[in-house]
Amino acid sequence: MTIQSLLRSTVLATTLLAAVAGTASAQAPAAATTALLNQLAPVTDDTLKNPPDGDWLMWRRTYNGWGYSPLDQINKDNVKNLQLAWSWGLSPGGTTQETPLVYNGVMFVQNSTHLIQALNAATGEMLWQYQYRLPDGVSPNGVRTKAIYGDNLIVATRDAHILAINAKTGKLVWDQQVADVKKGWGYSTGPIVANGVIVQGMTGCGNAQPGGCFFTGHDPKTGKELWRINTIARGDTPEGNSWNGIPVEARHGGSAWISGSYDPEQNLIFAGVGQPYPWPAVLNGLLPKNPDPKYTNNALYTDSTLAIDPSSGKLKWHHQYLANDTLDLDYVYERLLIDLPVNGQTRKTVVTSGKLGIVETIDRVNGEWLWHKETVPQNVVSSIDPKTGQKTINPAVIPAVGQTTFNCPADPGGRAWQATSYSPKSRMLYMPTVEFCSNTVLNPVDQGQVYTGGGLATFNRVPVPNSDNNIGQVRAIKMDDKTDAWQYRQRAPITTSTLPTGGGLVFVGTLDRKLLAFDDTTGKLLWTSPTFTNSIESFPVTYTAGGKQYVAVVTNWSSGLGRLKLITPEIALPQHNPHEVYVFALP
Repeated sequence: MTIQSLLRSTVLATTLLAAVAGTASAQAPAAATTALLNQLAPVTDDTLKNPPDGDWLMWRRTYNGWGYSPLDQINKDNVKNLQLAWSWGLSPGGTTQETPLVYNGVMFVQNSTHLIQALNAATGEMLWQYQYRLPDGVSPNGVRTKAIYGDNLIVATRDAHILAINAKTGKLVWDQQVADVKKGWGYSTGPIVANGVIVQGMTGCGNAQPGGCFFTGHDPKTGKELWRINTIARGDTPEGNSWNGIPVEARHGGSAWISGSYDPEQNLIFAGVGQPYPWPAVLNGLLPKNPDPKYTNNALYTDSTLAIDPSSGKLKWHHQYLANDTLDLDYVYERLLIDLPVNGQTRKTVVTSGKLGIVETIDRVNGEWLWHKETVPQNVVSSIDPKTGQKTINPAVIPAVGQTTFNCPADPGGRAWQATSYSPKSRMLYMPTVEFCSNTVLNPVDQGQVYTGGGLATFNRVPVPNSDNNIGQVRAIKMDDKTDAWQYRQRAPITTSTLPTGGGLVFVGTLDRKLLAFDDTTGKLLWTSPTFTNSIESFPVTYTAGGKQYVAVVTNWSSGLGRLKLITPEIALPQHNPHEVYVFALP
């Protein structure tokens, strides 16, 4: 059966089953599926610390954020034989950047419409589904991640609720509203469970809400909020005075829209924070600089790593990568916890990069900045202090009313939410990147108008000057010495996270609707999937079911880096095809 015909049958099945299922209710599992569901033991803290090799229990599989699987049944020698095992059509409408979770042979997926489904991970058979009803006017866009803890699947919603759904039955256990969607709040990513606490970051940080976004901690038994920490600093402190004297009610931004990583040894979560709103500093009040020496305009805690105690919500330390971000250059992405050699000593580090594509490493015990490595072409940062990591910004790229500035990369970033991964086997970082620039025009605000959203700038995206016009790349970096191991380049943007495995492979998806597999040490392309019915903008995973290894990925259309189709117009994209789960295995 072809991908297309198999897709048609699964889409029809999903549509019919969704029609049968009641709103905000679960469809009970059939008797034939009871055994598979009943084998799901409660997920404990110890399970999350040491997950079975064949499971994918959280966003990046393990607390350290590596996105690595030790599975090696699919390897360099046999990956050429990889073929479609099954596919599953998801609800039409909205967009999705879904990460399937897999536990003991059961896959959990969230549709963009907030239809939550449990599938037999070996066959694609639906076990149960639960439909969460979004309020009228809330866009049916998916949430990137979920968590599983105890007997429950923990799901965040676009209308700022956190749900616990019984993993065996699909029935709602509790529903905790955290903020008011009518004021703009909502979630675009799910939680991480650390030391028995659900930790969730909030988005929707404009819309005239005072003081920006926040993280919350919740009791997994009831959903009750235990603590809350703001992502925008306040008070008469150096951190609180870093907003150029702007009152708290006029400070916006600081979205926390990617799940963090967790170090059980220190009992600390390391999570990223986004940029100020609106982006241009001349509109948000961070420029011109306040003459009062009491104030700085760094805008803490935007574009920072926060080290948070999940038990209490206390901030142990922070490190800011980009002060006074005026070009939407988030440093909000994954945090990789890796022990690395630095100047002859092994340091416990946090490795991340923002949209600038600059890999930066800090000490995860005290936040000390250690080193950086540039990847994509950029003209925003003219220099970096080798001791502190403080950046000097090129004044020519700062947007100004009435002027057009040229900046590389443009707003989607030289790397975006597609996660970078790390393999302990090769000791390499695998980074999905794109190369492009922007002619940026700042749109003025009328006198007396208040604007608290994101952009208010027009980014006319263009290729990098004098480039080879290969927009997409996969980069492999040796983390012990920071040298480049290999680089793969192609015309179509790379639009998924990377997935390294114990079989010596690196999987990644592309805008032109393919999943690729590379040799992890040489970068040789070993396998290319058939062309999907949609582009792929999500997080591939691999798992075992019934002793067999599978590779799964969710397709999507035209969100995130899908916008780069404007500079690759020859890459034809479907307009309204539904999303799907594709699952591959060896014959």
